[in-house]
Amino acid sequence: MLSRSLLATVAALASLAAAQVTTDCNPMKEDCPNDPALGTSQFFNFNQTQNSKLWETHVGKVEWDADTGAKLVVAKQGDSPTLRTKFYIFGGRVELKLKAAPGAGIISSMMLLGDNLDEIDWEFIGSNTTHATTNFYGKGVEDFTKGGWHPMASPPQDDYHNYTVDWRKDRLDWYIDSQLVRTVVPGAETTSEGKDTFPQTPLRLSLGIWAGGDPRMPEGTRKWAGGDTDYNAGPYEMHVKSVFVEDYSSGKEYKFGDNSGSWDSIEVISGNSTALNAINEPPEEAEKSTSEKFNALPEGAKVGIYIGSGVAGFALIAAAAFYIWRQRSQGIREA
Repeated sequence: MLSRSLLATVAALASLAAAQVTTDCNPMKEDCPNDPALGTSQFFNFNQTQNSKLWETHVGKVEWDADTGAKLVVAKQGDSPTLRTKFYIFGGRVELKLKAAPGAGIISSMMLLGDNLDEIDWEFIGSNTTHATTNFYGKGVEDFTKGGWHPMASPPQDDYHNYTVDWRKDRLDWYIDSQLVRTVVPGAETTSEGKDTFPQTPLRLSLGIWAGGDPRMPEGTRKWAGGDTDYNAGPYEMHVKSVFVEDYSSGKEYKFGDNSGSWDSIEVISGNSTALNAINEPPEEAEKSTSEKFNALPEGAKVGIYIGSGVAGFALIAAAAFYIWRQRSQGIREA
């Protein structure tokens, strides 16, 4: 088991990487738009491109495969593709079927992030084949001593595992393959700089891969990430087969009632969310081939097409025969 001092040291080395997390508008400091809610539960199979009303890509592209799911790749310096939801949850459960990317310095991650920088994480270091890591932050307080390291029965880079976060007002649980590996409750463990850093505000899901071992990164970050990244040995691929998301609140939007960042200050705006409406929309039909369009026609229409085609074919044959006869007759006259 890793010692507490070693965990604290490694967590501290991650500070510069975690500091890259930002927000467009912090409701604890300014007036911001309400957060669009999920307001339901939904299973997302990543065997095909996802609904653009529910998901978006950020800083790069995501590839989709029927067998391996979403593929996020670091192939060269600067690559850090991210797939994230356009909706938020306020309390909830997230389950991933994920295979982490291998490679020194390569970080595969799942993050729940709030506008005020509340955060819940799973992270996988590409060169670490024995442990998965968890962490949480609150209100933007950069306390890097609260990370957890959890033994894996098999390397997270070799196969898909189920990684789950269950987040409630009074409890935060992480699971690996349905086995509880960590629990955090509000209290001494979640107090930093005099603030309660237990995540308490609406969060959105992000899935991403990045090179913590990039040569441009500070030495401390590269050490935490498992060493320098060798881009010539890539590409490095992270795969996600599916995601299940359940929002423990229901409503259209979530609003910060004040700038405290507390659970009780969040107002749930009633109504159907845009995410729920998008989920309930009938799927768009793919463009049909000519044969599929023909097979869908009524029998009478098919008969008409057959007859029309026959008449047109006969006319073409007759025209061709007449042309040949005329050319032959002209040739005989000229002989």
